[in-house]
Amino acid sequence: MGNIDGGRLLIIRYACWSAWLSICVAVFAASPSLASWSIETDRSTSTTHGLFEIREAARLFVARENAKGGLQWQVLDPNPKILVPRCDVPLKAEWTPKNLGRSMRSVTVVCGKARPNDVMPRWNVYVSVRKI
Repeated sequence: MGNIDGGRLLIIRYACWSAWLSICVAVFAASPSLASWSIETDRSTSTTHGLFEIREAARLFVARENAKGGLQWQVLDPNPKILVPRCDVPLKAEWTPKNLGRSMRSVTVVCGKARPNDVMPRWNVYVSVRKI
């Protein structure tokens, strides 16, 4: 194999990088689960509890609290990195105690009994809220 000068090597590297990047973009765009993911589409399955339903439990709680008068709150989206097992009982929601040291006011969405799994028998998801 002969020597390749620096300019040709740079062109080859650029071509390989461009091809790799094009493949990644094509795969991402062709994958509907990756390209169109949102809280709205993150619904519960037989094994996991969706962030949509978790957020809705927080919204229902906050709507009841807002109806009492006083401060008005708006529920923000839960952290999209959260993955929890499906809950076998109805979700409950409550104000997160201030002594937990959260930086923002939040609602705790509670699953008292998760579907049998090896990781979590129950879980809490903290959903931030803001004043409106």
